[in-house]
Amino acid sequence: METKQKEMTYPPLRKREMAEKGRAVYRRIKDELEKEHKGELVAIDVDSGDYFLGETPIEATTKGREKYPDKSFYVMRIGHRAVYHFSGPVPVRWGL
Repeated sequence: METKQKEMTYPPLRKREMAEKGRAVYRRIKDELEKEHKGELVAIDVDSGDYFLGETPIEATTKGREKYPDKSFYVMRIGHRAVYHFSGPVPVRWGL
């Protein structure tokens, strides 16, 4: 028996618009989240303002998709400017 996977559909928001809305929601909930969840990841549904926490982007968005299966989420690390931080030497390639 053949099973078909459900194709994901995403809202027609442009990346920049989604990021702006996501940052606006985060600013509203920032103080609450940073008290007890600093360093965790938050997946924000920019339309409803609902958010979901996780230790990884996959965990946070999976929780969000349980409630909103067809949505995209704005994801960020609580209390940080970026989801990931890179450290250490960065190799330089000459001749590229």
